[in-house]
Amino acid sequence: MENHRVQEMMQLMASKIRAISNGISDADVNAFIDELLQAKRIYVMGAGRSGLVAKSFAMRLMHLGLQSYVVGETITPAVQKGDAIVVFSGSGKTKSIADIAETGKEIGAHICLITSNPDSRIGNIADCKVIIESQRDDARDDAAEYEIRQMLGDHKSFAPLGTLFETASLILSDAVISRLMEITKTDESALKNRHANME
Repeated sequence: MENHRVQEMMQLMASKIRAISNGISDADVNAFIDELLQAKRIYVMGAGRSGLVAKSFAMRLMHLGLQSYVVGETITPAVQKGDAIVVFSGSGKTKSIADIAETGKEIGAHICLITSNPDSRIGNIADCKVIIESQRDDARDDAAEYEIRQMLGDHKSFAPLGTLFETASLILSDAVISRLMEITKTDESALKNRHANME
């Protein structure tokens, strides 16, 4: 396999993320933001790397002044009616995550799903969904297709084990925070005041 510069791989990932962002529905994003603003408290969860993205989002929500918790942490309080649970799951069907989402739904929490698979176990109970397309777009010309195939082989995704979903989810969640800052008229100094000061 031909060797490529890391920077080239970054640029390829960036171009794919741009294509993914163009496919995300404004209505879906607006519904997600509405759920966040209306929730009493916001819980986030995901398995594996998606769980790390969820934790990052919870931290940013806290910086913004919203009550946010990570499902499974020892200090996380019980979910109640009127809370929102934000689930990061590419497949939408990871059993441990789906079990918790269904329990939260039964309690009366609203389920917000960030996923590549809206027609899934979690998708079927979600109050709002933001769909991140995980399929590789067709190349525009044969030369580009050849270059992509040389770089990536014939795999569905050039980034291993769902990396594009997780990277796109992270960028989406940071962009949502930026939009929430605009809506709530929160400036960066307020975020800095809530940043950890015992590191």
